[in-house]
Amino acid sequence: MMIKYDYITFALTLILVITGMIAIFSATGAGATDEQGYFLRQLIWAIVGILVMFGVSFISLRFINRFSYWLYGISMFLLLLVLMVGKAGQGAERWLVLGPINLQPSELAKLATIMAVSKFLADKYADVNKLKYFIISVALILLPFLLITRQPDLGTGLVFLALIIPLLFWAGLNWFHIFTIVTPIFTMIFSFNFWTFMVLMLVIALILAYSRKKPIIMTAVFLLNITVGILTPYMWNQLRPYQQQRIMTFINPEKDPKGAGYQIIQSQVAIGSGGIWGKGYLKGTQTQLRFLPAQHTDFIFSVIGEEFGFIGASGILFIYLILILRLIKISSSIRDQFESMIIIGIATIFMFHIIINIGMTVGMAPVTGLPLPFLSYGGSSLLTNLIMVGVILNISRHKFIH
Repeated sequence: MMIKYDYITFALTLILVITGMIAIFSATGAGATDEQGYFLRQLIWAIVGILVMFGVSFISLRFINRFSYWLYGISMFLLLLVLMVGKAGQGAERWLVLGPINLQPSELAKLATIMAVSKFLADKYADVNKLKYFIISVALILLPFLLITRQPDLGTGLVFLALIIPLLFWAGLNWFHIFTIVTPIFTMIFSFNFWTFMVLMLVIALILAYSRKKPIIMTAVFLLNITVGILTPYMWNQLRPYQQQRIMTFINPEKDPKGAGYQIIQSQVAIGSGGIWGKGYLKGTQTQLRFLPAQHTDFIFSVIGEEFGFIGASGILFIYLILILRLIKISSSIRDQFESMIIIGIATIFMFHIIINIGMTVGMAPVTGLPLPFLSYGGSSLLTNLIMVGVILNISRHKFIH
């Protein structure tokens, strides 16, 4: 019998991985002058990752379900281990050193958290609109968030917060609960200006009145937002200086063009100088003259924009769009809630990384250190992303009508 396989998802992934290798080859000195061996190491990780992806795509779905809590427990243990014996990198203890390999447990925790929450809410007795199940679901997500922000790695931690709404919505969370979760985020942003804060409070009060919930519930939600607004200045002061600097640089990179704003400005110059068709492969001046920091990791999209221009950058965005839409389509067609939620969770992680990474390269998001899926240099990130695709291919192979 012929085995069904999701060749579309596989092909899109392979194109992105190959594009990433091409860009890293250019960004690290075209191989010959790559003293750190970035390209070769990424090539090895890509080969290993693709093999693992194939292996995962044929594992029993029942085993994946049963292993979910175990994987979550292992990943939480590794995150604790990072805090105790982790290797520091750029001000954050993010790595476990295993001989010649630097392992980033926060990458494994992404998939583990999705699987654990999906398994918990897929139980036939679970109802995400009941307080007990809602609190446990959010706690499963907040635990890795808190451990990762202690490293400190706020950028990666935010990925976990981004999972809350999509996963719980997919599990059936009603609009009022979503409103209750989302409004404090807007309150934090708007609280830096008194008048915008007051306008937001008025809007929240009107929506609460429209909801016709019990007075005690409406009062609690309103007081929650007031409290968040009051505490935001204190929370701002609790951020580390480099985290505050990244946010301020995002707002106005020209304020410190030779310091904190240098990366964003050079990235914008690189992408803008690429024009429509680009300067040509291995001919990008910003890239080849090393004016752009972290060009093989966080700013790999800038390399593509400079050397392949608007056409090349748009092509990458189009492939990402097709991949995300593909995952949503697969997830929507699957009746099994555990498997459907896993795919929507993975799609959320990919989408969050894509939006934030490309946003920071063009100056529309603060520099967070989040890699671009399948393209940026990084073995742990690439391996985890390919494992996620392996899980998708596995579920698609059994459930999705192609």
